[in-house]
Amino acid sequence: MPALPSSSIRAAGSIRRCADRPRPVALDGLRLGILDNSKWNANKLLRGAQAALGQDIRFVAVDYYVKHSFSKDAAPELIARIAAECDIVLTAIGDCGSCCSCCVRDSIALERLGIPAACIITTEFERETELTRTAVGMTGLRPVVIDHPVSSITAAEVAARVAVIAREAQAVWLGL
Repeated sequence: MPALPSSSIRAAGSIRRCADRPRPVALDGLRLGILDNSKWNANKLLRGAQAALGQDIRFVAVDYYVKHSFSKDAAPELIARIAAECDIVLTAIGDCGSCCSCCVRDSIALERLGIPAACIITTEFERETELTRTAVGMTGLRPVVIDHPVSSITAAEVAARVAVIAREAQAVWLGL
């Protein structure tokens, strides 16, 4: 991979981005992209987060994308399409080995295109997320961490996790 220009390195958080585009200062008026990796309950978490975020933020558009294999990175064409159509992205869910690393790499691919991406992972995979970020040279990528598990949770547990996602995703997007 070619070296990135120094102007693409965001000092706060060490997120290396190819696009020389700062983090947004506000979320109102942005286009939200949601990337669902088709894991069990990812849809419930993402749809719930979309509704919760929409209570406080006036997005101009919300586009929902699905990749049909959670154990593979999103196709480069899908990443390019999302980057062209969205200003910020929420992606989920990293709650097992391969899906976690792929979810993180999808977020990194978007960040390298200048799109702030909030990647949802569970507590059991924080270390794997750290290793993936380090291996691909983006240690500053901050995930949204929710309690594990997500595959067998109640509606009340979904709601609790959605509240965490809504709060933490905003901090990730704004670089707080």
